[in-house]
Amino acid sequence: MSREVKVDITVPNQTKYLGMIGRIGESIAYSLKSFQGNRRELAYHINLVLTEALANAISHANEFDPDKDVRVLISASDQELKIKVFDQGLGFDIETLSKLKAKASDEGGRGVQLIFKLMDKVRYLREGDCNVLEMLKYLH
Repeated sequence: MSREVKVDITVPNQTKYLGMIGRIGESIAYSLKSFQGNRRELAYHINLVLTEALANAISHANEFDPDKDVRVLISASDQELKIKVFDQGLGFDIETLSKLKAKASDEGGRGVQLIFKLMDKVRYLREGDCNVLEMLKYLH
């Protein structure tokens, strides 16, 4: 019988925490005993989506406000890996943004598209007084 792994971290609204959160996601990906796919690739993808999501929450949603925090909740079971990134911003329409085509010369806009490409299910919703980017990766 396998137990669910849960990590719940709140960090100050600063980009210096991106690497740490990404490495935590990688560690969780490597620890998934039931995952039969390429664990190294999964770890890389999880690090990438976590870093992108956290960077977006810090810069766009929370607008680099030092009085705000970003919360990251990662849960993994035999069937799925779920990541939630909570921000305190105004929110945005993720479906519209995911369909825009960013050019290589654009400063931004590729992060959300990358998240949609690497994860199986992506939603952006309101939960309490926060917005939540929820990303799901099926592991079977």
